[in-house]
Amino acid sequence: MFEFTNDCKTGIENIDEEHKYLFELLNKAHILATTDYHGDYYHRIKEMMAELDSYAEQHFSHEEEYMTQIRDPELFSQRKQHAFFREKILTLDLVNIDDIKEQQRVLTELVNFLAKWLYSHILSSDMLIGKLAPLEEWMVEENPCEFTQAYLVGIDLIDREHKEIFRIADKAFQMVKYYNASAGFDDIVTALNELKVCIAEHFDDEEAYMEEIHYEALGAQKRAHAAYIDKLENINFSEAETNPQKYFQKLIEFLIGWLINHITNMDKKISASMS
Repeated sequence: MFEFTNDCKTGIENIDEEHKYLFELLNKAHILATTDYHGDYYHRIKEMMAELDSYAEQHFSHEEEYMTQIRDPELFSQRKQHAFFREKILTLDLVNIDDIKEQQRVLTELVNFLAKWLYSHILSSDMLIGKLAPLEEWMVEENPCEFTQAYLVGIDLIDREHKEIFRIADKAFQMVKYYNASAGFDDIVTALNELKVCIAEHFDDEEAYMEEIHYEALGAQKRAHAAYIDKLENINFSEAETNPQKYFQKLIEFLIGWLINHITNMDKKISASMS
C-alpha cells in the first residue's frame, strides 16, 4: 500500500486533502492489481479510470486557481505537468480489458505510473506552491542565488556542500542573466550539468550521514532527493532552444527555490534531531 505521509504535505489544507484522496484511488488500483482475480474487473476498471480522470481534473483546477491567486511563478510549469497526467490516463490502452490478462496489465501499468508521478510531482513541484516569491519580486533581489546564514543547518559537511551548490547555481544564473553577452547556450548547459553532478554527490553524502546517525526521517529525505534528481534528469534542452534565456531563467528559479525550501524545511531538522 502507498501511504500519504507527512513529507507529502504541502501545508495547504485543501490541496493536501485532495492529494490524500488521489492516494486512496492509487491504493484501490493497487489492491485490484495485486489481488488474485475472482472475476471480471472490466466495469470496475472503467469506473476507476473515469473517477480518476474526473477527480484529477477537479484537483488540478483547484490547485491552478490557488496558484493564480497567489501569482505563483510555477503555474505554467504545473499546467503542463497536469496536462501530461490527464493525457496519460486518457491514453492507457483499454481496448482489450475484457480479457483478464489485459486487465492485470492495465492495472499494473496504472499503479506504476500513478505511484511514480504522484510522489515525484508532489515532492518536486507541489511542495513549492506558495513557497517561491512571485516572479517579479524574485528578480529584483540583488542576488537570488546567494548562500546566506539563513541556510546553515549546523553540520559542517552539509553546509559546505550546500554552499558549493549555490556557487554553481549562481554561476549558471549569471550566465542566464547576461545571456549572449558573456555566455551562450552550451555554457549554460555545461553549468547545469555541473550542478546536477554536484547535487547528486551531495545527496549521497547527506543520506550516508543520516544513515550513520540513524535519522528517523531518512526515508522522506530520500524520496524528496529522488524527485529532485528526476527533475534534473528530465531537463528538456531542446525545449530551451526556442527562448533559451526565458527557459533557463525559470528553470534556475525553480531549482534554487526548491533547494531553499528543502534546506529550511527539511535539512535543518537533521541537526535539530541531534540536540
